[in-house]
Amino acid sequence: MNFQARFACLLLLAALAGCGEFPRPFEGNPGSTAMRLSRPPPPRLAVPPPPNALLSDKASRAFADVLAARLRDQEVPAVAETHAGDWKLIATADERAGVVTPTYTVLNPKGEPQGRAKGAPLPARAWAKADPATLTAAADAAAPQIADLLTNVEAALQQADPNSLRNRPAKVMVANVTGAPGDGNLSLTRQMKQHLSQQGPVVQDTQDGADFVVQGEVRVAHLAGPAERVEIQWIVKDATGKERARIVQINEVPAGTLDGYWGDVAAVVATEAAGGVKDVILQQTHRGTPEPKPAAAAHLAPTPPS
Repeated sequence: MNFQARFACLLLLAALAGCGEFPRPFEGNPGSTAMRLSRPPPPRLAVPPPPNALLSDKASRAFADVLAARLRDQEVPAVAETHAGDWKLIATADERAGVVTPTYTVLNPKGEPQGRAKGAPLPARAWAKADPATLTAAADAAAPQIADLLTNVEAALQQADPNSLRNRPAKVMVANVTGAPGDGNLSLTRQMKQHLSQQGPVVQDTQDGADFVVQGEVRVAHLAGPAERVEIQWIVKDATGKERARIVQINEVPAGTLDGYWGDVAAVVATEAAGGVKDVILQQTHRGTPEPKPAAAAHLAPTPPS
């Protein structure tokens, strides 16, 4: 296997396989947290005590607290209080034939419904008692559904906005690569700009107006014998500076191989990494997810924006 082919066998958002098992002290892990879509649409989601959920005032407050806590477990920034300008989650409940079914409605800051989710049915007697175990069970069942609903709401809003990232190419600043020996910093930066622009994003040299920033970092570790381990991390951050994912590439090379001219190696590295960066951007802009389902066909469907 020649050197360029070996570098094509690199880790991209997955476990290293096929290139041998090497120590990975600098290896990142994009994981579900980094790849997860941002949700909900607002900076935070208010969960007020539900006035129409067949619960006492005390039980309503307790349910709002536990529901907000379970939503935070789903990485939804929920709080059991309300302030002007908040998006809200309103819980209601209906009883039929001895069974209570909660319903959860997402309201935008204008108070307009944006989507609804049905909770799991519960025995009316257990719901009326409102013991902590029952309220917690209801919140546990509802939180993942509400989080999915919020993702659908976000996707619908993005789709309806002609200026959103769902409807235009992302603007990406490729920062100068650091840490590479030889001409690697220059070569990798140039090649990443070229190959990423071929994937669809608009590549720019400054951070002004950029939706994402991609920063490459190279580390070379000397191994026993005439070999080195080259580890390259491509860090993807959003416009706020929050890290969204890392694409990690690792390989062993003969010592000194990259001390001078990187040449085709930089092109191979950038080709592989640019695809990973594109996948991250698609995930973050909802363009890698299914279109929101029509309200008539979906159990968890957003209400079309007004």
